[in-house]
Amino acid sequence: MAKNRLKKNSILNFVAVAVLTLVGILLSVCSFTIPYTNTTYNGFANSISLGLDLAGGIYFVYDCSPSEDSTADLNTAIDATVARLESVIGAEHSEAVITRQGNNEIRIEVPSVTDSDEIFRLIGEPTPLYMTLDEYGEERINGQDIENVFVSFQNSQYGVVINFTEDGSKKFEDLTSEAAGGSGEIHIYLGEISDNATWQTTVSCDEAITGGTTFISGGSDASESWSLDEAEEYALRIMSGTFNVEMSLKESSVVSATLGSQALMLCLIGGAVGIVLIMLILWLRYGDFGLLASFALVIYIVLMLFFLQAISFVQLTLPGLAGIMLSIGMAVDGTVIIFEKVREDYRSGKKIPLACRNGFKRAFWPIFDSNITTIISAVVLLILGTSSIQGFAITLLIGIILSMFMNLVILRFFVKWYLPFNSVKAKPLHLPKQIKPVKEQVGSANEIEVIVEGGAGNE
Repeated sequence: MAKNRLKKNSILNFVAVAVLTLVGILLSVCSFTIPYTNTTYNGFANSISLGLDLAGGIYFVYDCSPSEDSTADLNTAIDATVARLESVIGAEHSEAVITRQGNNEIRIEVPSVTDSDEIFRLIGEPTPLYMTLDEYGEERINGQDIENVFVSFQNSQYGVVINFTEDGSKKFEDLTSEAAGGSGEIHIYLGEISDNATWQTTVSCDEAITGGTTFISGGSDASESWSLDEAEEYALRIMSGTFNVEMSLKESSVVSATLGSQALMLCLIGGAVGIVLIMLILWLRYGDFGLLASFALVIYIVLMLFFLQAISFVQLTLPGLAGIMLSIGMAVDGTVIIFEKVREDYRSGKKIPLACRNGFKRAFWPIFDSNITTIISAVVLLILGTSSIQGFAITLLIGIILSMFMNLVILRFFVKWYLPFNSVKAKPLHLPKQIKPVKEQVGSANEIEVIVEGGAGNE
């Protein structure tokens, strides 16, 4: 009776997981319009952000040197400039990657874009920004006092929000206080404070502004309000004056997507063929256990696609594809370790349920140790590596964590759900002959349950 109950529960569990997996596969590869909306769902695989080498695009390399009025060291100034470039370019191209390269260079990669003028427009020509109280007056605030600039919609009109640093907040409060008690105007310049300034504008101020943030709009009524494009242009001009270094273009190039798309297709074909061969070998070697491992591997792939598109900072590159393939290999390696331990225990004379329990226990630490060392290596590469190495590290890190989950959790439950159907016959599992066969091969319900008990320590 207990065994029939276990069989029924196992069938329900397998059916539920199979349905969820099928839904996951459909969500991974299918595109469709969500009913009763205008939103198109593109699937996990189609939503993964592709790097420059796969999607094509454009890249720039800038040499950085201290600006004349910079008081910060060059290393800090470059880090601040990278952050502000991410804000400026990322607002228009979320897939863009801005990284430091070497000691004093910044590399900008923008996939799926081939118009360099568009990126130059976003970056602008980095020139000093100043705020003064009187026209052509003394500098009161400069670009280093500004933390962030972005477009916002407030009071029924588009405008620009400027967030100041801690020091900048105090300076701006003093400036607006003086402006409110005097002319009621603040002058903003890009370039020198003169008629030769790259850009200059005047904003009205009728009260002191505290809190370190302000909203600048085109005018007080709708007839003078900015359009979205005008607000974005204003924000870009302000932001172009906040870079903490002087940037000179060293290198730029347009990368064709042709090679990348061919490489991606070849990798997908090669990966599919490899996975099919792996599943075939697992079945030939381990029988029904191999089929369970193949099922778990399908779930692993669906989860991998989900996390690649769900984690915003992940961008798939050719090195990233290599990281995925390596993590799949390590996932299969963990599966092999588990089932070989099961075979060893069965060969020594243990019953199938006990051999399975011991197989998972004995395989835990070898799998855990090898994966932890790989995770540590991936984290180091992610922190210290260049952009291409980081692409490899992040996919490897995601893959290794998922492989541990697949082998130590999913596969363990699959084996537990399978044993009520076969806890005696060795042939369907391709198990070896026992050296010391037991007299009675009867797998009780308690023996079947024991596979998920007993912790994960060594024997």
